[in-house]
Amino acid sequence: MDVTDRELLSLLRENARLPVATLAKSLGVARGTVQNRLARMEKDGTIIGYTVKLKPQAEDQRIRALMTVAVEGNRTDEVLRALRGDPAVSALHTTNGRWDIVAELRSDSLEAVDRVLSRIRLIDGISSTETSLLLSTHKF
Repeated sequence: MDVTDRELLSLLRENARLPVATLAKSLGVARGTVQNRLARMEKDGTIIGYTVKLKPQAEDQRIRALMTVAVEGNRTDEVLRALRGDPAVSALHTTNGRWDIVAELRSDSLEAVDRVLSRIRLIDGISSTETSLLLSTHKF
């Protein structure tokens, strides 16, 4: 991946619906170059899809939180399996440092967040958690 590929991906992150001609003009390359690069990145798995970003107010589960999780011993796989089964968990990340897992949570009310936190804290293998509500997003 070179500088042009990274610039192309940056433009697509901002607006995946930009026409190829607009992308080419922004990058200072031919349309065919953009088409070939997109085809290559799709084929090699660099680009795995295109999506729609919704403003938070348009989503049903508008309340978002990050929960950091400390796991007892070597029980990370067991805890991950339990977290994957929870409908409020939208993504999971393993990490290093003090916390073993970061769970992205989504809910439709603060009361529902409270229920989710209580439910997750009961999972065997979790020694402690810390949760932060996401108030606003500045770059997406």
